Amino acid sequence: MPRLTLLAAATAVAFTGFAHAQDLTSQELQAQLTQLTQEVNQLKQQQAANATATPSKPSAPAFEIGGRIQLDYNLFNGAYNAEHNGSSAQDIFPRRVRTFVEGELQDWDYKLLLEFAENTAEIVMARMRYSGFENGPKLQFGKLREDISLDALTSSNHIALIERSSLADTMSPYFRWGVSAYQYFPSTGLRYALGVYKNDAFGSDGKDETDDLNYALSSRVTWSQAKEPGQVLHAGLWYSARQMGGDDLSASFARGELRETNTRLINYVAGGETAAIDHLNQAGLELAFQHNALLLQGEYAQRSLNTQDPQSVLDGERYQAYYLQASYFLTGEQRSYSKGSAVFSQPKGVTDAWELAARFSSVDASSDFQGTQAQGTRAQTYTLGVSYYFNPKIKVMANYIHSTVDGAGTIALVGNEDVGDAFAARLQYVF
Repeated sequence: MPRLTLLAAATAVAFTGFAHAQDLTSQELQAQLTQLTQEVNQLKQQQAANATATPSKPSAPAFEIGGRIQLDYNLFNGAYNAEHNGSSAQDIFPRRVRTFVEGELQDWDYKLLLEFAENTAEIVMARMRYSGFENGPKLQFGKLREDISLDALTSSNHIALIERSSLADTMSPYFRWGVSAYQYFPSTGLRYALGVYKNDAFGSDGKDETDDLNYALSSRVTWSQAKEPGQVLHAGLWYSARQMGGDDLSASFARGELRETNTRLINYVAGGETAAIDHLNQAGLELAFQHNALLLQGEYAQRSLNTQDPQSVLDGERYQAYYLQASYFLTGEQRSYSKGSAVFSQPKGVTDAWELAARFSSVDASSDFQGTQAQGTRAQTYTLGVSYYFNPKIKVMANYIHSTVDGAGTIALVGNEDVGDAFAARLQYVF
């Protein structure tokens, strides 16, 4: 309110009081003066508030651009290079070159993530998300990361070892087009996620013989207790049912936790034949425990096949995988845990820090049919790693990997080279 208006109001009240002053007692006059003082003070407070208030503006979208560059070096031999009699080989290559743009406007947010590494140009993620339901779920649309496996859901920026476990690579399709919903309940520590996706993973082209879509239904339920930072208990279950439309399941399940090798160690077809799959089912269990700088986690998962030909020896076949992993910050930092996503990430603001990590993983993709020839391989992988964090944006990693291969298909896949060793290094920059 302008100062002139304030003065006029006070003057008017004063003159009114003076006109009746002759008929008032001294106590009544004092009461009116007190009331006048209060009204003037209220007008002053309102004027001060109006002067400092920021004019209301329509909501403007927040906007951010960023990305990551991961440059890798690999040196490997044995089973990893079985095509060349196990001789030593090496490579240097960009593992990931990604850039993203993301923003938000009121109850909506979006993220577009693009990949440019390994001679590709690919949309990794294209997500629209709505979070306007009070105490309700968040909805996502587009190309999304399926809620499958704690390890698979951990960002490549934050994994403790250079490559994820063979379980994650075997069971997770990572990003697929679809729609999903998820919600976290703070009072109980429970979280659920449910999504429907186009299944163009694991050998399926996304359509059946009539050009109808192949669908995948994936769900994950987790419970966590994280009363204070660095003290976390986590347990989760996930399930995925996937239509294959008669396509052959991809022969290779996983590489053996090393990129750009000549031989992929986990292969269910080695020494035998593939089969047309009608649909497959997958399920997994995940557990994690964090105590300050120490994080322990492990998972078990299983895949079952339903072939189009019920007489196929692979009909009803089951494959299983598991891993155990430990990581520890020598400098005392602790990984962050997101209750809303039920995943871990690197410590916030981490600088000048050392982390040690170790993992044992196993995937059994072998089959032993009664009265017929067996096929497929089993692979066990041991990984030791050390990482140095210059700051939250720059990290250097080094891993030693040792793998063994067995199963009926070993000779067909790797010959006599059933043991492989490797050294891997990574320079990571996040911007």
